[in-house]
Amino acid sequence: MDYGVENLNGGLGDTVRIGVLGCGQWGPNHIRNFLSLEHAGARMATAADPSIERRHYVESMYPTVAVVADSEEVIADPDIDAIVIATPARTHFHLARQALEAGKHVLVEKPFATSFAEATQLARIASTNNCVLMAGHTLQYAGAVTYIRDMISKGELGNLTYIRSLRLNLGQFRTNINVLWDLAPHDLSILLYVLERFPKTVQATARARVNQSVLDVANVTLDFGDQLAAHIIVSWLDPQKVRKMTFVGDRKMLVYDNMLPSEKIQILDKGIEIPPGHDPAENFTYSHRQGDILIPTIHEAEPLYVECEQFIECCQLGKIPRSGAASGSAVTAIIEAAQQSIRSGGKPVSLHMFDDDAPFEDWLDRTLTISPGATDTVSAATVANRSPANDALGSETK
Repeated sequence: MDYGVENLNGGLGDTVRIGVLGCGQWGPNHIRNFLSLEHAGARMATAADPSIERRHYVESMYPTVAVVADSEEVIADPDIDAIVIATPARTHFHLARQALEAGKHVLVEKPFATSFAEATQLARIASTNNCVLMAGHTLQYAGAVTYIRDMISKGELGNLTYIRSLRLNLGQFRTNINVLWDLAPHDLSILLYVLERFPKTVQATARARVNQSVLDVANVTLDFGDQLAAHIIVSWLDPQKVRKMTFVGDRKMLVYDNMLPSEKIQILDKGIEIPPGHDPAENFTYSHRQGDILIPTIHEAEPLYVECEQFIECCQLGKIPRSGAASGSAVTAIIEAAQQSIRSGGKPVSLHMFDDDAPFEDWLDRTLTISPGATDTVSAATVANRSPANDALGSETK
């Protein structure tokens, strides 16, 4: 799986004029980073938000950026080359489709879409219009995550058998988007990037404790085959903020704690020693291997800065981004299957769209070729009609 190296036909050249839709919690971070990327050809031109308070905030913080109320005004502007969508989740598909149909390059914050049908429709439009389509899977651009990917690909951990990912905090409670769509895209996008493989099945359970219409705690198990399983817990109901992943191999183990300001990764020479040629029926004691702990030096830039930098480069050169439409579509498919598993009481759901074992970009191209037009019936009304009773997909503040 090679990211950010495949080419679309052509590019914009040196200057990319950016419009950011949504100035809530996350949009201003995009504005800040694109302003700092002027040396790379970014021109942070316009931001849009219906809230007058948020527009005033952006005007006060970034006076060189034009601010308007209507997102469609930015999409229709012929001087805008690329659109960043940081609006409520229920609007992502509608705005991204509009922007792509207008010939704009698009970066969509998570969740990339709220169904696999939506995701593949966006991918199809982007391909037809020769536009860059990028998912806001920011942690794929973290130096620590790239380090983990390199360790796994080089076999430094041995054969992976077990992965655990914890993404926990108290709140932020949302009214119309559940904890899976809010938090799990981070963990799933990291796993797909570092493992370079797809899960075979997904199994999930969840509970709604605070608001009975919105799931706020979820457990997801991904079966990758070859005895590798990944267990993800996401929660808005934990007293501590936790962002920790553990990778267990038969040679070494790796712990990634993204809450630490430095020394985010520990590589532990630990494991269980199994005597060669042992009979499982025999009664014997396994021995524990206790070796050194390595804390590597990792030079970490702000992941969002690296993501924005790659978006500009892809727009200029016509490249496919690391977190392109394939990454966004795959994460969406897994979360949608997890929702199906939750509705069935936790039964495993097969991820048939990954059955051919093709790499990311080849897999998505094949999916779109096999089912041409199959996703073209998704409408803006379908997205707008989602409600808390329907998997809690609706408006929220980014």
